[in-house]
Amino acid sequence: MATKDKLTRIAIVSADKCRPNRCRQECKKSCPVVRMGKLCIEVTPSDTVARISESLCIGCGICVKKCPFNAINIINLPSNLSRDTTHRYGENSFKLHRLPTPRPGQVLGLVGTNGIGKSTALNILSGKLKPNLGRYGSDAPEWSEILKYFKGSELHNFFTRILEDHMKSVMKIQYVDQIPRVVSGVVSTLLDSNNERDNKHSVCDVLDLSENICGRNVCDLSGGELQRFAIAMVCVQRADIYLFDEPSSYLDVKQRLKAAEAIRELIRADKYVVVVEHDLSVLDYLSDYICCLYGIPGAYGVVTLPISVRKGINIFLDGYYPTENLRFRDSALTFKVSETATDIDMKRLRAHEYPSMVKQLGPAFELTVQSGTYTHSEIIVLLGENGTGKTTFIRLLAGQLTPDGGQSVVPVLNISYKPQKISPVFKGTVSKLLFDKIRDAVIDPQFQAEVVKPLQIENILDQEVMNLSGGELQRVALVLCLGKPADVYLIDEPSAYLDCEQRLVASKVIKRFLLHAKKTGFIVEHDFLMATYLADRVIVFEGQPSVKTVATSPQTLLSGMNKFLKQLSITLRRDATNFRPRINKLNSIKDIEQKNSGNYFFLED
Repeated sequence: MATKDKLTRIAIVSADKCRPNRCRQECKKSCPVVRMGKLCIEVTPSDTVARISESLCIGCGICVKKCPFNAINIINLPSNLSRDTTHRYGENSFKLHRLPTPRPGQVLGLVGTNGIGKSTALNILSGKLKPNLGRYGSDAPEWSEILKYFKGSELHNFFTRILEDHMKSVMKIQYVDQIPRVVSGVVSTLLDSNNERDNKHSVCDVLDLSENICGRNVCDLSGGELQRFAIAMVCVQRADIYLFDEPSSYLDVKQRLKAAEAIRELIRADKYVVVVEHDLSVLDYLSDYICCLYGIPGAYGVVTLPISVRKGINIFLDGYYPTENLRFRDSALTFKVSETATDIDMKRLRAHEYPSMVKQLGPAFELTVQSGTYTHSEIIVLLGENGTGKTTFIRLLAGQLTPDGGQSVVPVLNISYKPQKISPVFKGTVSKLLFDKIRDAVIDPQFQAEVVKPLQIENILDQEVMNLSGGELQRVALVLCLGKPADVYLIDEPSAYLDCEQRLVASKVIKRFLLHAKKTGFIVEHDFLMATYLADRVIVFEGQPSVKTVATSPQTLLSGMNKFLKQLSITLRRDATNFRPRINKLNSIKDIEQKNSGNYFFLED
């Protein structure tokens, strides 16, 4: 006789959203179990957060619908996960099932959406967080019980080594822009003080940390320089476990591959290396094997068994885990490039021109812009290394900078600009910010359907802008940029701090909005997935970074990417399953074959 799988129920109450002193305790008043006289939901105006008994909850979901702040989530889990709980932070809070399995002498890559438990897993693997097996408070287990739980697995040996050998771990944090708040001093001095492996000079050479950068204070570094400094600080230390949380943020394509090279230099027979990365091309290039994380962000996360790199990334994008016959996403993520407009189509559209320009910034840097054209409903992606003048080009078009020379003045355009760096300076909620800045767009049903809802802004409307995470700030900034009426939209690095799912959603939102509004977009992007998905045409920046560079006229995606990749000596192939760009290993058979044929970038499927 077949029996149904027993379900384990978890109740999640968001501490950020729950405000008992601002509501009428609708959750408690509407709960059928409370009406029967049982304390299923306990909440008073003096409490900071409501408490829900998971053992008494019947899963009716009435409290979820009644909560005015959308602070409650009731989730039913299959019973097999109840035996695999690795850690839970407390009552009605996030919990992680299983753990990634690091192996000595190999790089483990972690892929998953934001809020799914990757940072929790890193903290456990680093030894900073003790896994409590789902039992928090006074019932938390001791290490002897934890080791018994993991007995028979590779993690048993790993945790035993942490306890007995006192393995040292070092971690590169996710938000490198916060480093100047806690670290001060000259870059070279800080690297010297941590140079335990006597490899400072080789690491600086690989990461392009020049004498000029090494001689500056940490507080004077740009985002990309801070990222490379943070990676270098980890690479020069002697440790047993090396952990990197999003090492590609702020870096251009060349620097991302250099960072991958520096990380792989750490591989030793007895060393563990774990990397969390949302740029799937870099993760593919860097990792030896993958663990995917799926679940519901902020509620629970599940770690898969170790999988080969290609298969693991494709499983994550497909949203289906065949080992457990489980679908964790409604639809697959694909990166098939849409057909670009033909020359005839371009002539039908109304073309606009910008003139050739020259801009001198300080005594050292000069940017020459070749004249070009753009049309309505077109996206032009700017490709180039950091320091080649992409942001300067955008600021010239935006009118924030005046060209020093050229054929004529830049035509006056109505511009909407999203800068590279976003600082939360607005004091108030997200809802107030949007109504203050783009009221007409926010109350427009079409804008709500095409931009606000896909970017999941509704979930953070009541949160304070100052308390938003990097990914939430990025999504709000995109809404503000697209909500401003303009002729040309200039968007600088829209993928920063977004996970790979959010990057594809953001790409679709930008592409759909510009197409329907018949507007033009100039976008700076270093993620190959987003760049190839978004681009109708590309502008390639050539020359010596920070010295003298040239911005070419807009050209087709195929010819532009070929020119750009040839500069970097990189070749790309496309995955046959979901068409994502994959970076060929340097001097591999495929790499040599494509370079000999001159096809650095394959557009065809």
